[in-house]
Amino acid sequence: MSTTAEWTDDQLGLRDAIERLGPELSAGHVQDDRAGTFRRDKWEKLAQTGIFGLPVGAAAGGLGQDLRTTMFVLEGLGKACRDGGLNFSATTHLASTVTPLARFGSAALKQRLLPDAIAGSVIGAHAITEPSAGSDAMSLRTAAVATADGSRYVLNGSKAFVSNGPIADVVVVYARTGQQGSATGTTAIVVERDRRGLSFGAPIAKMGLGSAPLCELFLDDVEVPSENVLGKPGLGFLVLDHVMKREILYSFVVNVGEMDNRLHATIEYAKQRHQFGQPISSFQSVANKIVDIKIALETSRHWLYATAAKLQSGRDVTVDMAIAKILVSDYALSTALAAVQLLGGYGYMAEYGVEKDLRNAVAGTIYSGTNDIQRTRIAAMLGL
Repeated sequence: MSTTAEWTDDQLGLRDAIERLGPELSAGHVQDDRAGTFRRDKWEKLAQTGIFGLPVGAAAGGLGQDLRTTMFVLEGLGKACRDGGLNFSATTHLASTVTPLARFGSAALKQRLLPDAIAGSVIGAHAITEPSAGSDAMSLRTAAVATADGSRYVLNGSKAFVSNGPIADVVVVYARTGQQGSATGTTAIVVERDRRGLSFGAPIAKMGLGSAPLCELFLDDVEVPSENVLGKPGLGFLVLDHVMKREILYSFVVNVGEMDNRLHATIEYAKQRHQFGQPISSFQSVANKIVDIKIALETSRHWLYATAAKLQSGRDVTVDMAIAKILVSDYALSTALAAVQLLGGYGYMAEYGVEKDLRNAVAGTIYSGTNDIQRTRIAAMLGL
């Protein structure tokens, strides 16, 4: 996966359209991160490329691309766009909302929401984590109760750490509709922002990804029609499993693109920066750090695309997905730290945006299931 030789002209064209926007999407990225500003003008430029319709069939208004092609284009976004928060908001929307709408939405729900979600004129989020549950999705307290005639659901509860929450027009809420702890007790329900009883907390300041807004969400007797259920009642974990696989592949392949950018930036700097009468690239300790970035990039790329190919073929990827998530998030963090160290004072100063990448990378070890949770999953698959 280290070259573009295996990709078709059409696939390369889709990626090139994203990469050409890199300078516009990157503009002001340091300031936007510092201020916690989501730039809707950038979002609209990105949406105009059709990126949110990549994995959606042409009949539904999408571009009809397969999983690996979608990832290839998203890798290009990570490489070209220095606004990590924008990248994260984009993959959050694609995985949390576009993906389940296209795969599990009823005909009425697709007709009502999917075209605008593909166009990016409607921004989506999903609400999974709760203050008291954390990563334990089996212990959700947010409840959805069907009305006597079965035409509506009434939702009550709260959610934490809702990425895109402050800007979301629709939220996929995972709520308990059956016995707590049951694998068939959770349902995924689309809730529009203007529903009475739905409220959002103020944007929460965080360590990194500052331009990707995040907040809490509160549901107080929120009524939604039954057609807003994704899939079938009680099968929310099937929806969530489908979504989380894509969330890992989409968001972390963006990190691969960012590592690619990091590799080229450190090579260029090391060749230009002179100390003791010679470029620092001639120092073995510097060269070794850059080589390690290259190894991290290629290993991450291999694991993600190989896992995607295995998923496309219908095989079980439980362990592969967990390994890929751990590897890529750890490598994103270690390569970001290496870049700060290689650039020295320039890496440490906020104005150059390199330290921002390090702060952003910490999040990857936490979201989409912490790396410790991923290790626990692998251990269970090993019978431990």
